[in-house]
Amino acid sequence: MKGSEDVQETDGQRQKVHAGKLIHMLSHRLKRQNIIPCGDDGLTTMQKHVLKFILLETLHREIYQKDVEEEFQIRKSTATGILQLMEKNGFIYRESSEKDARLKTIVPTKKAEALRAEILENIRVMEKRLTKGISEEEFSMCMYVLWKMFDNLAQTETQQAEKNEENRVYVLDIAHTHEYERLHLDRLGGHTIKSNLYWHRFS
Repeated sequence: MKGSEDVQETDGQRQKVHAGKLIHMLSHRLKRQNIIPCGDDGLTTMQKHVLKFILLETLHREIYQKDVEEEFQIRKSTATGILQLMEKNGFIYRESSEKDARLKTIVPTKKAEALRAEILENIRVMEKRLTKGISEEEFSMCMYVLWKMFDNLAQTETQQAEKNEENRVYVLDIAHTHEYERLHLDRLGGHTIKSNLYWHRFS
């Protein structure tokens, strides 16, 4: 009975955990699994994740710095610093793209490619651990729900970006309107005059 009560208590506690917190907890555990081979390579954890991304994506397409920025949601300056260190340590080099000579593709060196097979095997093992005791139906539903959550957040970010742009245009409109009004006042020697645009905006 005691064991059954413990299980029920644990299940009850788990049901109280918010989805965002659970995803964060799972992500934290995944990061501790060392999918990327450890070693004295001079790379930080973040740089190792970028290297993994490059090694896997270059199997089937060209990779540019912009791809790294978008994948990890980092600024251009941050991506530049990461890639420069990886290049310095002999893991990548850059060359002109076959599609567009103006662009530089990121290419893993032989030193980096030597890690690819181990990374792929570690991913395979990790996927097996993650899906242990989970049916195909449960796994499919889990992936469906996770992608729905991802799309929900992506939609929110898009809407927020659109709102920010609308606010920026609104502020510029007000600034231009006040400047227009000031010029009219200057020309009339201080007499009050309001533009139709000004009153239309605030009526």
